[in-house]
Amino acid sequence: MKIDFTKKVLGVVLVSTFLLTGCNAFKGEQTLEPLDPPPEDAVITDELTEIQEELENTEGDESAEEEEISEEEVPSSTTVSRVLYLLDENGLVVPHEVDLPQPSSKEVAKQVLEYLVKDGPVSNMLPTGFEAVLPAGTEVLQLNLEADGTLIIDLSEEFGTYQAGEEQKILEAMTYTLTQFENVERIKLWINGESLEEMPVNGTPIKQGYSRANGINVQNAEAVDLMESKATTLYFPMQGEDENIYFVPITQHVEYDATNEYASIIDVLLDGPSFDLPLENYINTGSKLAEAPIVNDGVLSLQFTETILENSEKSLLADEVMQSLVLTLTENEKIEAIEVSIENHEQVVNEAGQPYTAPVTKEMVTPTDSI
Repeated sequence: MKIDFTKKVLGVVLVSTFLLTGCNAFKGEQTLEPLDPPPEDAVITDELTEIQEELENTEGDESAEEEEISEEEVPSSTTVSRVLYLLDENGLVVPHEVDLPQPSSKEVAKQVLEYLVKDGPVSNMLPTGFEAVLPAGTEVLQLNLEADGTLIIDLSEEFGTYQAGEEQKILEAMTYTLTQFENVERIKLWINGESLEEMPVNGTPIKQGYSRANGINVQNAEAVDLMESKATTLYFPMQGEDENIYFVPITQHVEYDATNEYASIIDVLLDGPSFDLPLENYINTGSKLAEAPIVNDGVLSLQFTETILENSEKSLLADEVMQSLVLTLTENEKIEAIEVSIENHEQVVNEAGQPYTAPVTKEMVTPTDSI
């Protein structure tokens, strides 16, 4: 049976393409060598277009320095919602949604990176048991977005002061935080204007960049044939120190049914976590699909046996079950929403007693303070 939690609030976790972290003070002005601008017909989001335009205008132009604008132009109370990938008390990278000040210069990518720095502006926003990932004192010197979706990030020397065991988590947190922005497909890292082919402490190769394809909180499931499986990110719930529930993204290899890959993913979710992490086994034992999943216009239709219900008489499906299904399956770019039905039941309702009358999107199961 589903665990009885005292609070049903999604906390977050990182994480931001996923949430990634020179002892001497940075001296002298350094910049990235200019890169070829995107072709005129490149499609880039408004926010990142503004980043790119600023970077192009900055070289040799004092007027391109970050402007101070009046409160009338951007009120101090104006905020924007961003997802930061942070570390939880178990050392897992988890996404956490926060309201950040609207940046006057529209440097959104630079802003979220600055909020990943330890002892930085994020300090007063951290949930209990969570911490930022980049070494204290790390500065973002310059950003450049290439036409192929690669975001080059030039950091100060302090970036190289993390511990070896933090290296993978830093890469994941930076990648997933920055790839929340459309058209940022991967990141490449520089230090003081010098491109890195490997991470500075533990030597993780990054010459080709780092993307969400590299995974997050990667776990090796037992008895899985790596040749017949595919790395897949699944979301499992966890209870935090303050008894809030948040979801942890875990990348593991899933053996795929050649006839229906979605059924393979769902079967793994129904079985629950198969590795040594303090994740919750939240789906009723014996739950299974009644029919093969069907995709139509981006909507994945799922029918389960009634064992999956929290309350069969009320046709009630636990919120954590729906959240896990939606967060996991919408990781696939072909899936925009899911609809759930139960064998021999006319409708399905959530824990508030409200029926699911339309396909469920990620936004519908994600509270404003978490993901």
